[in-house]
Amino acid sequence: MCRLAVEGDPLFETNDIELQRPGLSFTIDTTRELKQRGWTNVSWLIGADTVPKLPTWHESVALLAEVQFIVMDRPGSPLDWSLIPQSLQVLRSQVVIIPLIEISASEIRSRVKDGRSVRYLTPDPVANYIANLGLYR
Repeated sequence: MCRLAVEGDPLFETNDIELQRPGLSFTIDTTRELKQRGWTNVSWLIGADTVPKLPTWHESVALLAEVQFIVMDRPGSPLDWSLIPQSLQVLRSQVVIIPLIEISASEIRSRVKDGRSVRYLTPDPVANYIANLGLYR
C-alpha cells in the first residue's frame, strides 16, 4: 500500500528492508542498515503522541544519536513538554507546524469495516487495493 500511495511521486521512495530482515525489526536496526547502504542522514517522521514512548524503544539513547526525528503534531493530543524527559527535550526543536488533518489508519480501517467511503483519506490506488482484497471487513 505504501508503494501504491507514492507511485509516480519523485519526492518519495518505499523500501521493504524491515520486511526482509528475519526476526524482530527495530528502528535502530533499520537506521544502521540504511547508513551501511550509504545514507548519510536518516530522518524519521513520528507523531507527537509517540515522543513520550521513545524511552521504551529498543536502544533509544543510541537511536536519538543516529536519527533525526521529525515530530508532527497530532490533533487532540497536545504534547506537554514539561512531562517529557530531559533526554528528549532536543526534539522540541524538531516539531513541524502544519495544518492538522485528523486522519488515522484506525479511522480508515473503521470506515472500511462499516462500509463507509475512505475517498480523500487515502490515495485512490490504496483505497482500490483495500476494496479489491476485502481488507478490514
